[in-house]
Amino acid sequence: MAEASVLAGARVVLPDGTVEGGRVTIEGGTIVPNRDSGQASTPETLDLTGHWIVPGFVDIHVHGGGGASFSSDRTEEILTVVDTHRRHGTTTMLASTVTGDLDDLARQAALLSELVEQGELAGIHFEGPFISPHRCGAHKPSLLRDPDPADVRKLVDASRGAARMMTLAPELPGGLESVRLLAEHGVIAAVGHTDAAYEATLKAIDAGATVATHLFNAMPALLHRDPGPIAALLEDERVTVELVNDGVHLHPAILELAFRSAGADRVALITDAMDAAGFGDGRYLLGPMEVDVTDGVARLVEGGSIAGSTLTLDTAFKRAVTIDRLPVGDVVRALSANPARLLGAYDRIGSLEPGKDADLVVLDEAYDLVGVMRKGHWLVTPPGV
Repeated sequence: MAEASVLAGARVVLPDGTVEGGRVTIEGGTIVPNRDSGQASTPETLDLTGHWIVPGFVDIHVHGGGGASFSSDRTEEILTVVDTHRRHGTTTMLASTVTGDLDDLARQAALLSELVEQGELAGIHFEGPFISPHRCGAHKPSLLRDPDPADVRKLVDASRGAARMMTLAPELPGGLESVRLLAEHGVIAAVGHTDAAYEATLKAIDAGATVATHLFNAMPALLHRDPGPIAALLEDERVTVELVNDGVHLHPAILELAFRSAGADRVALITDAMDAAGFGDGRYLLGPMEVDVTDGVARLVEGGSIAGSTLTLDTAFKRAVTIDRLPVGDVVRALSANPARLLGAYDRIGSLEPGKDADLVVLDEAYDLVGVMRKGHWLVTPPGV
């Protein structure tokens, strides 16, 4: 990169709308105000006419990719996951764990926290072991436990300040106390893998829960006389709802229902990706559970339950715009701005505004990814650079 660079001619998606033939000026890894043409120093200009420029994607729920997992005890494998998703446009991500022995999870948290300190990860998301055995999905039932606040605190402490979110079932013994503990320590409490009734879910939200983990999946269905957690999570303005838009987890009509009910400012599109994302079909491990991936769909070898996804966020973007027919601005909010706000990082990421990190994605007219920049450096170089 030159000392200053300008990306010009593209449709630039900003918080207040899309600018045709827009310009994004970058200096030292940061987006800066566009310069007047009469200024003495002329930055290097890249013509991106016919393309889109959108903010880098933020994934708050991802387990693996590139054939590797965040549950690995090898740093190089964890970085493989990071690199895989970055090359698909995710410039910021949480590392999601899978249910395991409490001591093993504490050791994993210590390893992941080192990469958080180095700026490779934005934090840790614990999915399990404090979830319902009736809605465990791809989590090993024998390793599940009730959310005893002391155990919750153990994982938070092991993370050395890197814990950003924890998914739990609030109806279990200790659930509400654990939600309050997480909120007090600045950790997002997420309701998921839960059998909670409508009223119990409302209590969890009042206690401090602010996220619905992959809404609709691993929770009771929405029924007309028994609305369950889905209605409670959709209706409360304090809650951000995660959605997995891979065509497997959710029917397009359900995705549209969630966007309409919650509003585009309360949706976070996630991958919930496991090792096969960006890698291919085959036999994998998700934590201790064996998973078969066939035609891009991950299912447990025993039982056939969906076991995460093979999704990347560039695919989620294209699907949302071309199949679900959602407005580009709404999709950008769900992929970038909303999760950035949830993480308390919107002052640095989540939109293409001066003063923020130069994290961005370049898409062609068909919404296929052709470029990824993180902090001013090209990870995927668009044509012509």
